[in-house]
Amino acid sequence: TGVLIVIYFLALQAGRMPVFLGGDHAISFGTVSGAARHADAVGRPLFVLWIVAHADYNNPATSPSGNMHGMPVAFFTGVEGFEGILATDRSTVAPENVFILGVRSIDRDERRALADAGVNVLDMRALDEHGIAGLIRRVLDVVEKAGGMLHVSLDADFLDPSIAPGVGTAVNGGATWREAHLAMEMLADSSLMTSLDIVELNPFLDERGKTAIMLVELAA
Repeated sequence: TGVLIVIYFLALQAGRMPVFLGGDHAISFGTVSGAARHADAVGRPLFVLWIVAHADYNNPATSPSGNMHGMPVAFFTGVEGFEGILATDRSTVAPENVFILGVRSIDRDERRALADAGVNVLDMRALDEHGIAGLIRRVLDVVEKAGGMLHVSLDADFLDPSIAPGVGTAVNGGATWREAHLAMEMLADSSLMTSLDIVELNPFLDERGKTAIMLVELAA
């Protein structure tokens, strides 16, 4: 985590847009914290667009599974409970600056904690009702008005497993290729995204590189 924080921080300080590929969403403990450190240094608010099937807002005391990849949003928004596991003297992101898009698997305690913290949850029902363009436009408008930086975390499980099988924690009812592609097109057109993570690709579960190719195309 410490190494990733430094890598992201230095890349952003150099005026570059870091793109980090990881097989596990736990990399965002470091990448988002690094982006938050840079945002603090330049005096701009950091926003996070978390494009994913799972909310990832557990902490070690509330997680049913104990898997660290289900905890990064809680960590980088300053939730307590990581003492003795990860560094706690970290830059954080305001919960109201976090948008979780495409989520369709939330634990009971996690749902309550998200609501109490004020995290913006744009689940698949919201996507069905308002369309991907409407939701992305809402996020971009908030970031632009605040003069903020935008970190995007794209999880392969945002896509429906019928088209993206190469993930370890697949959940049915995900986004289509066109929805995901439009989201990334709009992010690119806005020029507001300052850093990007691409996560949860498991090549051993993929089918002839199908998911990997999709992720490369979405990043491009």
